[in-house]
Amino acid sequence: MPPRALPVTADKEPFDIDEAFRRLRQAVADLPKAAMFALRDRGYDSPFEQLVGSLISARTRDETTVAVCERLFAVARTPADMAALPEAELIRLLNGATFPEPKARDILALSHRIVAEHGGAVPDTLEELMAFHGVGPKIAALTMAVGFGMPAVAVDVHVHRITNRWGFVAAPTPERTMVALMATLPRHYWVEINERLVPFGKWICTGERPRCSTCLMLSMCRQVGVTTHR
Repeated sequence: MPPRALPVTADKEPFDIDEAFRRLRQAVADLPKAAMFALRDRGYDSPFEQLVGSLISARTRDETTVAVCERLFAVARTPADMAALPEAELIRLLNGATFPEPKARDILALSHRIVAEHGGAVPDTLEELMAFHGVGPKIAALTMAVGFGMPAVAVDVHVHRITNRWGFVAAPTPERTMVALMATLPRHYWVEINERLVPFGKWICTGERPRCSTCLMLSMCRQVGVTTHR
């Protein structure tokens, strides 16, 4: 389905999604990458590493996620190796991430299930991935997108906030935003949207007082809900 046409206002250009991604790439070129894409570029790009890394990244800063994952993957990079770790050792390796104890339990549980129920191979559907405790739509979509290279829209707070702020979608929750983007966003941008909008949202289109005055997207962005900005 082609992107829906946004209304043209007196001070805004028509919203062109291809031009939007061209500007996004320019805007974030020198910014730190989102954690899962940074790990991908460092060679931690298997479905299992992306699944575990995405779970670790929940409510954890990107730079901390990368450091914790590199420490963990130096010890265990496969479901079998991860399942063999004592829980106390895994908790130690997760030190620095938020909620290391429940995350350790979830990682051990999914590692055991992948070995026992899937022959050691990470399942490649959203439904099967979300059957693992602790794995929600965003984690499953990141695993599909980055680990398997399959079209999937991973919506976090940044993707949700920015695409609604643009006026490209109008959805009340990240889950509804994911559905809306799957209906309107060209499939060749499904993976890239998270890669670009996470750093864009952290450093430019922030939750409070976004940097609108210097933003490359300003001429197209409808600034929905923006009351104060820099």
